Amino acid sequence: MYKRVLLKISGEQLAGSDGSGINPEFVGWLAGEIKKVTEAGVQVVIVVGGGNFLRGANFAGHVIERATADYSGMLATLMNGLALMDMLEHHGQPTRLQSNIQINEVAEPFIRRKAIRHLEKGRVVVIAGGLGKPYLTTDTTAASVALELDCEVILKSTKVDGIYDKDPAKFDDAKKLGDVSYQEAVANSAIKVMDKAALGLAMEQHMPVVVFDLATDGNILRAASGEQVGTKVS
Repeated sequence: MYKRVLLKISGEQLAGSDGSGINPEFVGWLAGEIKKVTEAGVQVVIVVGGGNFLRGANFAGHVIERATADYSGMLATLMNGLALMDMLEHHGQPTRLQSNIQINEVAEPFIRRKAIRHLEKGRVVVIAGGLGKPYLTTDTTAASVALELDCEVILKSTKVDGIYDKDPAKFDDAKKLGDVSYQEAVANSAIKVMDKAALGLAMEQHMPVVVFDLATDGNILRAASGEQVGTKVS
């Protein structure tokens, strides 16, 4: 059982079957799954993406600069963070939303020592606003925050049950990999479950990453317990 984990959730996952926006039914189920983890005594940090509303890299172009597009994406993560915070609180799980861009009316600024104190008091800490700078993904945010908050592992949730040697949606003969080295995860262009910069940072600092299917009952708890779930990059 890990003591402190970082859970990375993409914005697309919060959309559930709707494809975009926020699916309250799915987020409610997710809140219940996260509460199972805290009830087991594990401290949980969550970094949330914003792709269900806007993905900065795709929004850029024409007259919209990449930096502007990326800041817009950071605002999208705040909408997801607010929804997730309220749903967790509704399920009886104390939660704090912190942001790496200043928006004090709805979120605390991200302060390392304050975040750690929240965790020690049994609160879930949701981090939004990316890293507060353009050209950096929320995957990279997850790796950076996990290191800064002394997490033991990054739980990278996806829509598939691990890492495959090729895209399982396109190839019937794709094989699931149980364990993958950092070097292979970074070098293999077929492995696209996490941003390469994030994997590089994890490799440099020896931070393990578990890639697993979010939408299976009990999977977050199993991953946080150290069970063999999905694929481990280490």
